[in-house]
Amino acid sequence: MHRIIYVIIFLLFTFRSFAQFPNKSFVVKHISESIVLDGVLDEPIWETAESAHGFWEYFPYDSIQARQQSDIKMLYDDKNLYVGIRVNAEGRNYAIQTLQRDFRAGNSDNISLLFDTFNDGNNAFLFGINPYGVQREGLVSGGGLDLRGFTISWDVKWKGESKIYEDHYTSELIIPLTSFKFKEGVTKWRFNSYRFDTQSNETSTWMKIPQNQNVFGLTFMGDMIFEKPLGKSRTPLALIPYVNALSEKDFESSEANNNFKVGGDAKISIGNSMNLDVTINPDFSQVEVDDQITNLTRFEVSLPEKRQFFVDNSDLFASFGDPRDGTPFFSRRIGIASDTAGNTIENKILGGVRLSGKVNSKLRLGFLNLQTAEDIDNEIPSNNNTMLSLQQQVFSRSNIGLFFINRESFKDYDFLSSSDKYNRVAGIDYNLISEDNLWNGKAYLHKSFQPEGDGKDLSAGATVEYNSRKFNLRAKGVYLGEDFRSDLGYIRRTDIVKTFTSFQRVFWPVGGFIQTHSFEFAPVFIWSPASDFLNTDYTLRGGWEAKFRDQSEIKLGVRRDYTYLFDTFDPTGTDGAVPLPADVGYTYNSAELGYQSDRRKIFAFEATSNLGQFYNGDKFSLQGMMTLRFQPKAFLSLIVNYDQINLPEPYSSAEIWLVSPKIDITFTKSVFWSTLIQYSNQRDNFGVNSRLQWRFAPLSDLFLVYNDNYFVSQIAPRYRSINLKLTYWLNI
Repeated sequence: MHRIIYVIIFLLFTFRSFAQFPNKSFVVKHISESIVLDGVLDEPIWETAESAHGFWEYFPYDSIQARQQSDIKMLYDDKNLYVGIRVNAEGRNYAIQTLQRDFRAGNSDNISLLFDTFNDGNNAFLFGINPYGVQREGLVSGGGLDLRGFTISWDVKWKGESKIYEDHYTSELIIPLTSFKFKEGVTKWRFNSYRFDTQSNETSTWMKIPQNQNVFGLTFMGDMIFEKPLGKSRTPLALIPYVNALSEKDFESSEANNNFKVGGDAKISIGNSMNLDVTINPDFSQVEVDDQITNLTRFEVSLPEKRQFFVDNSDLFASFGDPRDGTPFFSRRIGIASDTAGNTIENKILGGVRLSGKVNSKLRLGFLNLQTAEDIDNEIPSNNNTMLSLQQQVFSRSNIGLFFINRESFKDYDFLSSSDKYNRVAGIDYNLISEDNLWNGKAYLHKSFQPEGDGKDLSAGATVEYNSRKFNLRAKGVYLGEDFRSDLGYIRRTDIVKTFTSFQRVFWPVGGFIQTHSFEFAPVFIWSPASDFLNTDYTLRGGWEAKFRDQSEIKLGVRRDYTYLFDTFDPTGTDGAVPLPADVGYTYNSAELGYQSDRRKIFAFEATSNLGQFYNGDKFSLQGMMTLRFQPKAFLSLIVNYDQINLPEPYSSAEIWLVSPKIDITFTKSVFWSTLIQYSNQRDNFGVNSRLQWRFAPLSDLFLVYNDNYFVSQIAPRYRSINLKLTYWLNI
């Protein structure tokens, strides 16, 4: 195992690529005239602007000029960046899923702009707009290597409008320079744009990007040259107060509560490159509820962060370690806890601060400190939660990161053992991103500190990936000592040595209905150091998948699993079931078939079935999703997951259902109504979350949220709440 990690680390530090790509650039002219935001490019000043044109096709081919071209022009003054866009199209039959801000770009018509303001190839701001003038903004981190480095949960004030014509649409954007972070006096940003065109079934980009790379990747970017150096912008202080009236009843404890809360956030810019976020008595009641998941594993499920306070520069905190096996910081640990029965509940955050951004062109800093409240009834102590991180860029796009995490209770509680008084973690990560994205990977070493530890408190790992047009090769080694702890992290299990390798051969047929197809073989092995390196788990997985030119997909897979149980375990996860015994190993085989239809269509669906052995029995699983679009006003979706588990007597068999319909209605671009219904007999819960939102001013909202939960087995109420929340974004 150590030899594997050493080899991977050697590859990380020696495989550096310095390939150069044909570059494109355009000049952004400084102006003093005003521009009327109406989506119509009729101001004479637009005629004087240089354009970013000559888009390349990314899909279905990546070697020709786009059939439907786009043209982007930019101007700026001392306060704003002005963007004028013309997008050619076959007609007016655009696919628009919603009128709500921060829409999903794929499978609908829109264009997105990427700005790498520090020219580092690692981080970028994203702004997008569709033919109806609906806006979205986001952040890209980690070079845009995968979706973990992409988020549209970030919010900032800017304006945009569009105008539709017979064979094209135009858009105008006014983006305050205060929306960006950049170095004073800079004259160049890296830039790219990508566009989805559903009528032509085409995806195009300004800079040519090979299809084995992400369309939002930051490797292939051109330059936008400012006519005059950018000055030091006066970034306003933003105050975001809220008031929230809540009425709730817990039917299990027969407790009712009527509450009125006041609090808020402040956003303070430090220079042009850093943000200080301050929160007092934050409230997240308007945040969409988590999607329920059927969990047939022995491990906790990791759910995405949806709270705005934790989003900006989140990679400075969440990118350390291994995302699957050992993440030392997982922001959902703050403000969310477990009660005495193991149920997930809210743990009130009293307040805190968050500082993040660029110290200089190569060094980034992140600092977070939040205090949570005590909950004596649920045996939850008041904790101070702190993280400090530094990230220094090295070579062309790689970086070295350092961090320190501290979770500490400063008060003694009868229910708090001495071993849980505090937990600290420190570590170092090296992240490789080659200049051409051909190689990427990481190596890390972390150590935890807590009372009563006996030294087996290290977490280490290394990963390397080679991604070319024909081959994708990955190798990973992970070690977690049995005493390693990170109370603010996501750690699936400790006492493991794990190796993972993946060999994928990719084919790109010329002509025909198949866009691309690939074969993959991926073995995984896990050993337990504390048990004389007993092989506790392995998975041998092979498969074939194909993507068609109409954007439908199909996949076939087979796998062989081995699992050794150290503890008793009920695979059904249901109450009262007889668990499988401990100290027994199980080998089981299964096969999988999946299909996804063309999601550009008004009606789309996907389904995946799995059939085979499961521990000492067998299992049949079916996961399905259907979507129906009444554009642009309504979007309906239905998720149905079914698992039939048959185990021999005396162990428990089960039929597990998860049914989740969702209705999104956008009355206008400022009034939205979303209702999510979730039925899970594994969790014994039927829940309704209905949320009405009125965006009465930029980033200022009135929410009416109704939650209702019932026991499935008893058909009895469980928890009910209704709250009215007002937030207002005020720039000073």
